[in-house]
Amino acid sequence: MKQESKQYKYTGALVLGMHDALVELTGIIAGLTFTIASNRLIIMTGAIAAAAASLSMAAANYQAQRAEENPYALRAAMYTGLMYVATSATLLFPFAVVPNRFWALAMMGILAALIIFAFNCVIGFTQRRPFMRRFLEMLGICFLVSAASFAIGMAAKHLMGVNI
Repeated sequence: MKQESKQYKYTGALVLGMHDALVELTGIIAGLTFTIASNRLIIMTGAIAAAAASLSMAAANYQAQRAEENPYALRAAMYTGLMYVATSATLLFPFAVVPNRFWALAMMGILAALIIFAFNCVIGFTQRRPFMRRFLEMLGICFLVSAASFAIGMAAKHLMGVNI
C-alpha cells in the first residue's frame, strides 16, 4: 500500500461516500420525483435507500481496505458511511422545505453541483492540483445517472400504470 500523508489518509473514503451518494441518490430521487407525487414519500423512499446504501458502501469499503491490509479499515469505512449519510441528507433536504417536488428536484440539483464544486475545490487546493476537470467529470456523471433514472422512472410509470 502506498504511503499517504496523515492529512490525506481518508480522502479516498470520503470521496467514495460522497460521490456514490451523489450519483446514486440523485438518480433515485430524480426517478422518484417523476413517479411519486408526494414529497413525504420521496423523502421516506430516499432515506431508506440512503440508509441501506450507506451501510452497504461502508461494508464494501471495509472489506476492500482489509484486503489491502489497511490497519485503519474500520475508520475508513465509517468515514465512507458517514459521508454518504451527510450527502444524502443534504440532497433530501429540499423535499422537506420546498412544497413543489419539481422545484425541490431543481434545488437538489443545485446543491449536488455545489457539493461537487466545493469538494473538488478543497481537494484541488489542498493537493495543489487543478480541480475544474474533476469537477466537470463528476458533475457530468451525476447528471447522466440522474437523466437515466428519470427516463427509467417515466418508463416505469407509464408501462406499469403506477401513479402514486
